Order: sequence, then structure tokens, then C-alpha cells
Amino acid sequence: MATFDPAPANSADIGVTGMAVMGSNLARNLARNGFKVAIHNRSVGRTEKVIENHSEDGQFLPSESMDDFVASLQKPRVAIIMVQAGAATDAVIEELASRMDEGDIIVDCGNALFTDTRRREADLRERGLHFVGAGVSGGEEGALNGPSIMPGGPVESYKRVGPMFEKIAAQVDGDPCCTHVGADGAGHFVKMVHNGIEYADMQVISEAYDMMNKALGMSAPEIGEVFEEWNKGELESFLIEITAEVLKHKDNVTGKPFVDIVQDRAAQKGTGAWTVQTALDFGVPVTGIAEATFARSTSGSVKQREAAIGVLPAETQDQTVEDRDRQQFIEDLQKALYAAKLVSYSQGFDEIAAGAEHYEWDINLGDMAKIWRGGCIIRARFLNHITEAYKRNPDLHLLLADEYFRGEIASCIPAWRRVVAYAAANGFSVPVFTSTLSYYDAVRSERLPAALVQAQRDFFGAHTYRRVDADGSFHVEWTGDRTETKISD
Repeated sequence: MATFDPAPANSADIGVTGMAVMGSNLARNLARNGFKVAIHNRSVGRTEKVIENHSEDGQFLPSESMDDFVASLQKPRVAIIMVQAGAATDAVIEELASRMDEGDIIVDCGNALFTDTRRREADLRERGLHFVGAGVSGGEEGALNGPSIMPGGPVESYKRVGPMFEKIAAQVDGDPCCTHVGADGAGHFVKMVHNGIEYADMQVISEAYDMMNKALGMSAPEIGEVFEEWNKGELESFLIEITAEVLKHKDNVTGKPFVDIVQDRAAQKGTGAWTVQTALDFGVPVTGIAEATFARSTSGSVKQREAAIGVLPAETQDQTVEDRDRQQFIEDLQKALYAAKLVSYSQGFDEIAAGAEHYEWDINLGDMAKIWRGGCIIRARFLNHITEAYKRNPDLHLLLADEYFRGEIASCIPAWRRVVAYAAANGFSVPVFTSTLSYYDAVRSERLPAALVQAQRDFFGAHTYRRVDADGSFHVEWTGDRTETKISD
């Protein structure tokens, strides 16, 4: 016996298939904003729960079968997929596509790899359908109450889905945290980089916590108070806010600070690794993101860590922070954290720019910062200044070179160097603090040691080199009389 009567044909404004937490919350958000929402799940029990528990949110049109689900959608149909990335997504896309008509729209709001989105968009375009890869950030709460949404795909499809997405997205200063990002996989590409920046942000915040805990002997609740204070200034952000709350939270079982009973092994779902791998393909240095990703890998390298603890020598200076210097040390950490965060964001925007150039996506970098101001995980006060920087100079090649950010980072440099030096001298692992400072010093250098790398490559592999005083590629015959030959112009 059927659980639901089939919904009237052509009656739903939009549909969502996949009623796990993210999918059901997104459907509820749409319903709360006045849209008639068709809902479907492979196992009908989850659909039933939405109807039973959340009918007050608005009008849901449940379906047991994919046939009924598709039939219930107004034309041109819009169906959102919220299922596991990979093969499951491909399977649902095919189920939908085989039942849809020319001009209908399939939207993937999951965390898909952008190259998969490009493939899917090209395939469906040939079949006369539109495919939108939409990055959605904000977690369960954002999906329900207003996320940051990053839709890609055809511009024509945004005319249909854009008004709905803009209505359910987070709103900041009257602006929706949603815009059309670019063609095919651009939306999922930008969401991928967003998550990469998130990795760096979380790691460097954790490094600041670790330094206060180990160098100053501060308890988790005491450190939480510091983060709460930092959240009132230029570091104001969602991640700083929740860090303060986490550090002040007590475990219900033991009464100990919650963070002290959590294993020090951080998991990852792949978006950080995708960001780093893609940056390597483009030749874009995202050192903060890379080190944050590797830090998670190191935390999970249990056998290696067990082999090292108590065996590998430290040979540290064991400098102590005197009581009179404690406040200065905390202020230094605040400035170093701010600087490292700015570098990580700058590197992320470099990768977005490289992706846009490579795939010929017309991505407005200022708009990306603008839609990240609310709803998403990396929302922060200084994102307004990033938008303003790209307004001042749409061709800005390095965010850190903008006049505002030059001034901001200049005020942090002495503290940043003191923090990294102290950590190195005393054996504290601070990969993001260190790598972002090293990148900053590299990118501002007039001459780098890459000249020697060029010469070495020419010696052992005849890879050629370029001169500072002549055009073209050259090679030295390193055996014999070592004569130089011009290879090409």
C-alpha cells in the first residue's frame, strides 16, 4: 500500500531528492521561504520523517517513486540532488535525466569534485538538459537557516534557480550570499577552494591554541576567553567564535574540558586534498592550505608518531615565557594568526583566479568574497575588505599587495616572526604559521634561489635555463669545455 498519494503533476516549484540531514534541511529552508517543495528519498522512511516532524515549515509534496517526483515538478523542472558524491550522484542524475525533458535543470548541491561536475554538465548539455553544480556552505545549520550558495552551470539556468537560491541564502547588509559563479564546474571549484581555506583557517587557529596551552600553561577555558576577546576585533569570524565556545565547553561525562578528552587525530573528506592537488596542477603555491592538509595526515600517522614519541630528540632551548611577557605573547599570537589567515585567503584567491583563467570561467573574485560574508564556514569580518580590494583593482594579481592589506600585514610582521622563532626554538609544530611566513618572504623577494635550481636541472638533465641578460633558452655542455649553446628564442 502506498504511503503517499502521488502529488499533482506540475505542482512543485522545486524538488529535493536525498533526505539525509543536509537534503532535508535544504528542503525545509525552501518550504519556509514559501516554495512548494517536492521531496523524495530512495528509502521512503526519511521522507516520512520530514512530513511527520516538519510539516509546519511549509508545503511539501512527497513522492515514493522517482516517476512521481519528476512528474510533480513545474516545467522547466528543477531537481536538487543531495546524495553521496561519486557513483551515487551519477546514478541519481541518470534516474532524473531519463525522465526529464529538454530545458529541465538538475542541480547537485553536494560536495562534488569540480571535474566530475564539468563532465556531467557536458553530458547533460548534449541531451538538452541543464546541469548546475552548486557549492553549499554552512553545514546543517546553514542549509536550514541560510547558507552561502555558489552555483555554476549555464547562465540560463540561473534565471530559473537563482531567485529561489538567493531567497534561501544567508543575507548580509541586504545582499544574498549567492551569485552565479561561472560556467560548468565553476561553482564546485570555488566551493572546493573555500574548503581548502577552511582547512588552513582551522589549523592555524589550533596552532595558536596549542601555543597558549603548552608555552603558557593555559587551560582550555582560559584560552577560550582569549578567543572570545579576539572575536571582537579584526579576527572576528565564525571559526574564532565557535573555537571560543568549544574550548569553554565541559565534557558531560568527566567534567573535564571537552577538547582535552578528544583524540588528536583530525579526519578529512577530501576537499583539502583536492584543493592542493589542483593547485599543484596549476603551479599555484597554496602553502597554508597544503600544510594544514598534511597536518591532518600527520595527526593520523599513528604508527609513525608512536615510533617517534620519547625517541626522537628535541634539543630545544626550553625558553620560558615570563609572567611579565605573557600578555605580549598572547598579543603576538593574535597578530601572527591574523597574518597567517590573510596569506591563506590570498593564496586561495590566487587559485580561484588560476582556475578561472584555465577553464575560461568569468569569475568575479570580489563577488566570491561577498557571498562568503554570511552562511559559510569561513565567514569573517575582513571579507568586506577583500571585496573592496577587487573593486579597487579587478586585475589585482596578489591580494596581499592591495593597499589595505599591505598596511594590515605590515603591523603584524614583527609579532609573526617572534611567534615562529619561539616555536622553532622550543619545539612546537606550527606548520601554517611557518609556511605562510615563508611564503610571504618568498613572494616579496627580488631574487629567489630558483636560479640555482635552474642550473642544477640543466646540469643533470639538460633541461635548459634562461638568462637575465638575453632572451631564449640556453644549455651548458657540462662535460668537456663547458660551452654554452642557445637552444631556442
